[in-house]
Amino acid sequence: MAAFYFAYFAYVGAFTPYFPVYLAGRGLQPAEVATVLAMPQLARIFAPTFWGWLADRADARRAVVVASCAALAVGFAAMPYVPGFPGITLLVAVTSILAAGGLPLVEAITLSALAGRSGDYGPIRLWGSVGFIVTVLLVGAWLDAHAPAGLSWILLALALAALAASVVLPRAAGASPASADRNEGAARGRRSASVRGLIGAGFCMAAAHGALYAFLTLHLQRLGYSGTSIGALWTLGVLAEIGVFLYLPALFGHFSLQAILLFSLLAAVVRFAAIGWAAGYLAVLVVAQLLHGATFGAFHAASVATVQRLFPAAAHARGQALFSSLAYGGGGAGGTLLAGWAWEAGGPALTFSFAAAAAAVGATLVFWLVPRQLCGASRMR
Repeated sequence: MAAFYFAYFAYVGAFTPYFPVYLAGRGLQPAEVATVLAMPQLARIFAPTFWGWLADRADARRAVVVASCAALAVGFAAMPYVPGFPGITLLVAVTSILAAGGLPLVEAITLSALAGRSGDYGPIRLWGSVGFIVTVLLVGAWLDAHAPAGLSWILLALALAALAASVVLPRAAGASPASADRNEGAARGRRSASVRGLIGAGFCMAAAHGALYAFLTLHLQRLGYSGTSIGALWTLGVLAEIGVFLYLPALFGHFSLQAILLFSLLAAVVRFAAIGWAAGYLAVLVVAQLLHGATFGAFHAASVATVQRLFPAAAHARGQALFSSLAYGGGGAGGTLLAGWAWEAGGPALTFSFAAAAAAVGATLVFWLVPRQLCGASRMR
């Protein structure tokens, strides 16, 4: 399981920061780059639910994960031979739909295999962050000396590594079908103003990060940062995220979930404004990247905990799926597309100003709609 996380997030570490560079090298314009990058986010809105349903119904979680990784490998093997923006967009869209079920099912396999030992999840999942850091640094240095056209072969190799790890994942029994009580609980949760506020805030945060994932590397390249420096800055953000996860129990013990969510969104306002207007100053950029620990790490953990509090126990799984699809999938896709249009209209300053504004809207939703009395995990005990 640790090997899979390492290999899969090594792939993510090459794809997320550097695939926009590959697309730009293929001649795509900023709005076209954003459109291609929105395809995985759009697939994330609906595809994981279907693949999860299929895996549970057929009791074939590992088989679906293997097929998902195989789809990634086939997609990047074909990438160099697909001409133009329409062909690349179609290929990425199809690959994203076929591959969208992989990671969520591995999470389910891992938690099933660790039944009764959930504390062991952290040390296993940590290898994903290690894999991300390794490839961010190595691929950044590689791009200093090589043309970005070769990146598709690196992504193919990493997808094949994830495929190799997936075939030795442990088997896990499928989940039991949803009960009527679970359906009723999920429906009640969806009607809650607090849930709508949380999903709206998550949508805004994901939309803000759409600009980061689509255009941070291109922005820093324009400012003259080397590939090695860009890789180091991406790594800095992941290290901050790891630090937050390590100290999460203490954080939850001292602050309410609403306070953590609100602080994370306000940190995002500062972070994205700084990236858009002052990224030429290395010290400012370092601080902005360290804030990733709040804007992703703390926000994600607090969001998951808040969903658990706002949905009835019988509807927890439905609640998490709903939040992931609407907030991360919908927000990520919308934010990426908006970032592409903003980049063409006004460049980095406008793009990251929109990201900061989205985070500010999310903070407003949390302040008014998410209950202040919600407390963190350790305080709930």
